[in-house]
Amino acid sequence: MKYFPWASMVMFVSGASILFWHYLEARGLQLRPSVHYETVAHIPLPAGYKRISLEAGSFGAWLRKIPLKTDNTVYLYNGLVKPNQSAQFAVLDISVGKKDLQQCADAVIRLYAEYLYASQQFGRIAFHATDGTLMEYNSWMSGYRFLVKDGRLRKQRTATVCQGRDCFNQFLQTVFSYAGTLSLSKELSTVASAGSIRVGDVFIRGGSPGHAVLVMDMAENAAGQKVFLLAQSYMPAQDIHILKSPGNSFFPWYHVASIDKLVVTPEWVFKTEELMRFR
Repeated sequence: MKYFPWASMVMFVSGASILFWHYLEARGLQLRPSVHYETVAHIPLPAGYKRISLEAGSFGAWLRKIPLKTDNTVYLYNGLVKPNQSAQFAVLDISVGKKDLQQCADAVIRLYAEYLYASQQFGRIAFHATDGTLMEYNSWMSGYRFLVKDGRLRKQRTATVCQGRDCFNQFLQTVFSYAGTLSLSKELSTVASAGSIRVGDVFIRGGSPGHAVLVMDMAENAAGQKVFLLAQSYMPAQDIHILKSPGNSFFPWYHVASIDKLVVTPEWVFKTEELMRFR
């Protein structure tokens, strides 16, 4: 029988992989190697935890249904692979677009707007630009566009009436161009404490640079201890992805009880007082 050096290497890597997954399971996480999770709701829970109940038709319930890609690679808007591939646990199956627009706050806006669009709450699809101009989807559908004049946005009727997916996508591109973490943080409400966290909440720091991540799901054990998932896009525009939780045995879940004053994510550190909520 011929000896193939690579065969022993494969056996070693395979064995190490199995041991690694057993290690994770021993730490309380129900995981299997090489498994694709169909949606956010299929991401495995730490042992002893159950997903919290969410009202049917709510933003949180909608977030759980978002499909995940089979390819766990995060790509940039231009098709290149993001240099840092160590931050993501899973990748949302949502387009990033062809322009460098859907960055951090834009990803939060995208998901909330998509929820409102899917539930036909068109009148609630409205976001402020950094200069304070309110960009409403109802106005957009009526033919109004938001144009820069004299250093600020002006609403002017320059297009025909539109509706449907293409109309909505064009509106989002405009919102992404003129909104950001600063404007989004001003239209969210501050959450009193991390203990009051909900699915759909946002950790956000407005400014330049700023950042924002979205609470995608939550679970709880019999003792009332809670864990949550976070998702982000970043700069440059890239696939929205579920974040890993650095140094946390509840990987990829973040444990509410372990949060003191800081929330440490792979690419940003937030203060607990930066937790906010859509009104």
